[in-house]
Formats: sequence, C-alpha cells, structure tokens
Amino acid sequence: MSAVASPSALEDAVDHSSARLAVASQWQLVWWAFRRHRLAMAGLVVTAALYIIAIVPGFFAVNDPSQQNARAAFYPPQALHLIDTSEDGSWSVRPHIYPYVLKRDPTTLAAVYAQDRTRKVYLQMFGQGYEYSVLGLFNSTTHLFASGNARQPLFFFGADRLGRCVYSRIMVGTQISLSVGLVGVFLALSIGIVLGGISGYYGGKIDFVIQRVIELVLSLPTIPIWLAASAAVPQNWPATLNYFMITLILSLTGWAQLARVVRGRFLSLRTEEFVTAARLDGASEGRIIFRHMLPSFASHIIASISLAIPTMILAETSLSFLGLGLQPPTISWGVLLREAQNIRSIATAPWLFIPGAAVVIAVIALNFLGDGLRDASDPYNK
Repeated sequence: MSAVASPSALEDAVDHSSARLAVASQWQLVWWAFRRHRLAMAGLVVTAALYIIAIVPGFFAVNDPSQQNARAAFYPPQALHLIDTSEDGSWSVRPHIYPYVLKRDPTTLAAVYAQDRTRKVYLQMFGQGYEYSVLGLFNSTTHLFASGNARQPLFFFGADRLGRCVYSRIMVGTQISLSVGLVGVFLALSIGIVLGGISGYYGGKIDFVIQRVIELVLSLPTIPIWLAASAAVPQNWPATLNYFMITLILSLTGWAQLARVVRGRFLSLRTEEFVTAARLDGASEGRIIFRHMLPSFASHIIASISLAIPTMILAETSLSFLGLGLQPPTISWGVLLREAQNIRSIATAPWLFIPGAAVVIAVIALNFLGDGLRDASDPYNK
C-alpha cells in the first residue's frame, strides 16, 4: 500500500519552495531554469569539451599535424578495437588497431590499402609523442593516446593527400575555429554595447545618427562584404595577422543586431525607478550604465553571445573553404575542408569530409546552449 502525503506535508513543501525562490538571486533563478533544459545541458557539455580541446589541442592529437608522410597518402581510417582476444580464447580490455599495408589490386593494378590482421598496434594512455606547446607557456610530449609502436602512426580518421593525420589536424583546427568565434563575438559585443548603450541612454540626435548607421550596416549583403574584404587582405601577410584581420572582418558586420538589442533594453530601463534613484543619489553616468543597467540584462547578452558564436564559426569556415579566409599552413576546420573540393577526394577519400562533421557538432551544441540561455534568461516568465 503506497503512502500518501498529508495536506500539511504538501503545504510545507510548497512553502519551502516559495521561500527558496523568494530569497534566490537572479543568477540562481537563471541556473535553475537552464538546468531543466536537457538539450541545453547537453550543448553545454559538448561545448565545454570542445573548448577544453581548443585550449590544449596537442594533448588530444596523436601525430604531428604538419608532418607529411608520402607512404601514407590517403591512408584510410583505422577502426579502434577495445577487446583483445588471445590465442587461448581469453580476452581483456586493451584498445588496439590493425594497421594497413599498401598492396596492388591484381585486376586494376591500382594501389589499395589492405588491413593486416596478423599485427596489432596497442594504444597507450598518456603516452609519449611529438612535442607541442601548452598555451605558449611550456612544451610537453604527453598525449591522451599514443601508439605503442613508434614506427606505426595512428590514423583514426585517415590521412590526406600528403599523408597528414586528419584526426590530429581536426584537434589542432579546433583551437583556431572556436577562437575566431570567441574573438569575433567579443569585438562585436564591445562595439554593440558601446554604440547601442549610447544610442539608448542619450536618445535624441545621437540616437538618430547611430540608428541610421546600424540600418546601413544591416542592409549590406553579408556574404559579398565578407568576400570582398577577405579578398582585399594580402595573401603574403603572416598567419597571425591574417587571423586577426579575418576576426575583425567578421566582427565589423556582426555588431549591428546586438547594438539594436542593447538600445531597446536601455530605452526601457532608463526610466525605471532604480535608475532614477541612482541618478538622484549622484551616481555618475558611467556607474549608472555599467553598475545598474547592464547587469540587469546581462543574461540576455550572454544568450546573444552564445547564439552569435556559431554564425562566426560558419563564416570563418565558409571563407576558408572558398580560399578567401585563413590560408595554409594555418589549420582550421575551413582550411581542412578545402582538401575535399575535388572529385578524387570525394571518390577515394570521403573521410576528408569529417572536419565538416566537427563544424556541425559545434554549431548544433552552441545553438542548443544559446536556446537554453535565452529561455532561462527571464526566469520570472516561467
């Protein structure tokens, strides 16, 4: 027989919940509402994992991403086997792969890779490999996975036409592709908050001029502007300067929408009682804006940022894929997808499209995260 809660117990639970909500801060309410959004939580986990990879990509790579190997051109992906079975029938959990050997097709005489089931290459956790830099602070040779045979490299996602490891290049490209989104959104956010805040707070002729500028920027076709500005960047510039210019180009066309959102919030907040009280108390305009007005809709800004980052990632990927963005030897997801532009790659090496899957996963995860933040940013409407 199931126990039934008494009316007094239910009333106590409701009172406790109401009291908990009454004393909760704005950020606690946002977090509680966000936590109920399952897709957003999944997006948060995936996004956090991607940015962890972006911080130390060399740790997750298995080969030097720039090392060429003519004997491994278009090397196929290696399947990872977790169960190791011995000759006597016993088994153990020991990750390993079967290497491929290059042979000739007896009919067409074409070079083909055949799996060698007589050999096993075991994986080592936290093994030693090529040397990489950790945030420019120190160098390390420790990797999450390493080959147990130094003469047999690992190609989880195969190799490209120059024999470079696609998996390792995706790991390293994560740093560039995701940081372009962050830096571009940060620049767009700075411009949008400054101009949108000035427009909404002061109004009048200043608001009129800034709004006409915003309308001009929003009326410009985005893709042609990106293409024209990227084509104007000299191809002989260093990789770091080219990276900075691409992020600047993306941010200069992405600030207008955010500025409009900030302006609308400032227009609605400048007549609120807490703003009037702060003004009568003698607070400076800078303190009123940054201490009282901006924090009141910080959750909306965070949601806008999380939804703008995927746009920046897709823009960088598109420009690099078309040859107008980042250029080799810089490694990004868009640069990697350029390897899949010809018919031979599509026919003989379809694994060169795997960087596109990384783009899809990152964009979907960030969109789920942004949707959850947007829904949770106003917990009082639940």
